[in-house]
Amino acid sequence: MFRRTFWFGTGVAAGVWATTKVNRKLKQLTPDSLAATAANKALDVGGRVRDRAVGFALDVRDNMAQRQAELDDALGLKAPVDPELAAPRRRAAIENSNDPKYTVDDSTAYSYNRNEDH
Repeated sequence: MFRRTFWFGTGVAAGVWATTKVNRKLKQLTPDSLAATAANKALDVGGRVRDRAVGFALDVRDNMAQRQAELDDALGLKAPVDPELAAPRRRAAIENSNDPKYTVDDSTAYSYNRNEDH
């Protein structure tokens, strides 16, 4: 009698364990659970990608600044300025067409209009 009770209890325990395991798996496979799992994994991957991209951007910026300093040194752009030299001249971004050096005497002007009758 004791043997039968033992095996009956063991069977009930195995059935409860199997039922619980199957129910958990079924809950994991519902559409809502799958969507939540996918969203969590996407957030994790996005965070890792963002961290790597930020690290890469900082590395690029540091190396770019270092290379710019090397080029400035090689070209002498960071050299001290000699006070006896004149300041560099700047060119106007937009030239004044009313300035006398840009006016042309109408008698000698040549028309660049291709549609003009000749």
